[in-house]
Amino acid sequence: MTTILVTGGTGTLGRHVVGRLRTGAQEVRVLSRHSQPYAVDLRRGGSTLDTAVTGVDTIVHCASTPRGGDEAAARNLLAAARRAGVGHLVYISITGVDQVPFGYYRAKSAVERLTEESGLGWTVLRTTRFHDLVFTLLRHLSRAPVLLLPARVKDQPIGVSEVADRLAELARGGPAGRVTDMGGPEVRTFESLARSYLEAAGRRRAVLKVPLRGAAYRAFRAGGHLAREHAVGKVAFEDFPAARAERARAGG
Repeated sequence: MTTILVTGGTGTLGRHVVGRLRTGAQEVRVLSRHSQPYAVDLRRGGSTLDTAVTGVDTIVHCASTPRGGDEAAARNLLAAARRAGVGHLVYISITGVDQVPFGYYRAKSAVERLTEESGLGWTVLRTTRFHDLVFTLLRHLSRAPVLLLPARVKDQPIGVSEVADRLAELARGGPAGRVTDMGGPEVRTFESLARSYLEAAGRRRAVLKVPLRGAAYRAFRAGGHLAREHAVGKVAFEDFPAARAERARAGG
């Protein structure tokens, strides 16, 4: 029986990947900071990490945080995987990490390079940002009386369940290198996404578009994070579960 380890297996994406994989004929291990028996902080590594990867055929690396530490976590994971003789590592990345000079994107790009140079069989999938992230951002911004948005920036959010389907498929296959990117079904202005959120939440807010400065903002404004040619997602921003729940709470 094939054994697959999912890092970040209790997170936004990882729990969906675990669910998909557990419907098949493979053993699935879940690694996260608090999930027993493989409770591991990848930034620190340790003996539990070695135990977690022993006997594993494939690792799906979903663990990630914008608060820093992704590179250290990847180094520890890759070293443990080499010691254990893991044959395949699947890494989920973000479109535009090599084009947008944003701190978190740079870290994701660095982890891509570490994966490619690891000596392991590898697969890297880049996707646009998840509906969940955009929704959470807009919920936070709408707490203020005026919803401030970066001017002239667009996004292309994708459903996390669709990404999980693809990752599970890749995990069941062999190393494929850099595979085709996945983007959400449509490119939307942030203003359009914000107004959809406000309607779902039953909130009224003035929306103000604010021009920003810096190389990262220019790259986002130029669309370096989009996947226009790979708009394969099917779930619209308005139709993913959190938006439906918000509409229900608002009585819509």
